[in-house]
Amino acid sequence: MANDLSTPLTGRRRLRRGSGRPHFPVARLLFGVITLIAIGVVLRLVLVEEPNGGLPSIEAGITNTQTGNSVADSAASGPVTLTADPVQYPAGAAAPSGAAPADNAGAPTTDTTILADLSEETSNGPIPRMSSSGETPFAAYRYPFDLAAAPGPKIAIIVTGLGINAQGSYDAISQLPDLVTLAFAPYGKALERTVSAARGGGHEIMLEVPLEPFDYPQNDPGPHTLLTGEPPRQNLDKLFWLMSRFGAYTGLINNMGARFTASAADFAPVMEELGSRGLGYIDDGSSNRSVAEQLAGANKVPFARAGMVIDANPARASILSALASLEAQALDQGSAIGIVSALPISVQALSEWAAELDSKGIALVPASALMK
Repeated sequence: MANDLSTPLTGRRRLRRGSGRPHFPVARLLFGVITLIAIGVVLRLVLVEEPNGGLPSIEAGITNTQTGNSVADSAASGPVTLTADPVQYPAGAAAPSGAAPADNAGAPTTDTTILADLSEETSNGPIPRMSSSGETPFAAYRYPFDLAAAPGPKIAIIVTGLGINAQGSYDAISQLPDLVTLAFAPYGKALERTVSAARGGGHEIMLEVPLEPFDYPQNDPGPHTLLTGEPPRQNLDKLFWLMSRFGAYTGLINNMGARFTASAADFAPVMEELGSRGLGYIDDGSSNRSVAEQLAGANKVPFARAGMVIDANPARASILSALASLEAQALDQGSAIGIVSALPISVQALSEWAAELDSKGIALVPASALMK
């Protein structure tokens, strides 16, 4: 004991190390194994072409999920040519008592071709124009509604945002009354088919055009947005691209655009173009600074301004409350226009509300019927 206490500390460490079992380099061995595994993984990734990363896979045929939706099936059954049917949408014609055209009774027709006299070829594709005889796309493609058959208060509903989700668009088309106007965004991959389904179902349609909001580009309505401060020719080139995405529409409705619609210098060339081509324009009512009404009047563009966004709060109770407010506006002013997005909850609430509108003494009308 005395010898151990008197032995220097370094000496005791040497004695203890020398007196135990042989040291085995476990840490070094584990490090070497991990290194070899890592090298193997890297070599496999580099040398073996396997995009699924070794995950199990199976090939399966893709089937059409649109069965059960007659509108979607009729549009997806084969190639569709978008043209205006002169029987279904004759210029200046009127449907008795606000009913759908006779061709829309029962199964919807898919004969919705664009009238050649109302089409102009461009580098982007055909766009609407006024015919040499003065016939306009607004008159040719509008729903032929007889206002005299509905002398009481009137409400027009425009459903926006269609075309981007094809199946959602088909569902909305099949649920909504044909007197509801449908507005399609210019970006969907199957626009010709969804627009054809809408026309075949009896709806009049509009084109949504993206216009610059005040917080652009943080809030971006989409490609080919018309911008303030750009040369008029550049904005018109964008407009022609947007107008060529599909055909047979009565006019345009803005998507955003508080800054653009407030600038007469930028908006005037666009409205002048709509007037010369015989198209209408609806202002969604989101900006009090919009000069759309003045410009539309100066260029003889059929025009209306929406009074309310129905599903600003996309909850069923809020939607029904907004529709009740729209009814009150129609009773007070004689007519009202509401904007609704194509959300499933909005479409369902709207279709149920529309079924009871006649009993309240209010007529549901297409948007073109309220455009001056």
